[in-house]
Amino acid sequence: MENINSILLVVQVLLSISLIVLILLQHGKGADAGAAFGSGASASVFGARGSGNFLSRTTTIVAILFFVVCLSLAYISANRVSPEGVADSVTAGEVDDMPLPESGAMQGGDMPPAGFAGEGAVESDLPPAQ
Repeated sequence: MENINSILLVVQVLLSISLIVLILLQHGKGADAGAAFGSGASASVFGARGSGNFLSRTTTIVAILFFVVCLSLAYISANRVSPEGVADSVTAGEVDDMPLPESGAMQGGDMPPAGFAGEGAVESDLPPAQ
């Protein structure tokens, strides 16, 4: 599944670059006005009329392929099967083998109360209470 995702990403990049190039090659409707006053810009590689048909058809085909690849990438990423978190990847046997904390020890998220001087702590070692 990972190979298909990589291949589709490469195809997506190539289609997007070719779509940009095809759109930039086409001349707009305003280019005909410049040709009426003697400008030589209307003579393109494909001729004055042929470029519109060829480039517009090619642009349409590339755009359709671009959207199909976009939808395919979205479908693949939405249906990816992976564990939701680190806790989901741990099996029940591994949890049973873990040592339990001592009964008098503080739990992971517990904080000592302000002004608490525990075993071996000196009052000057603690930050001042606010």
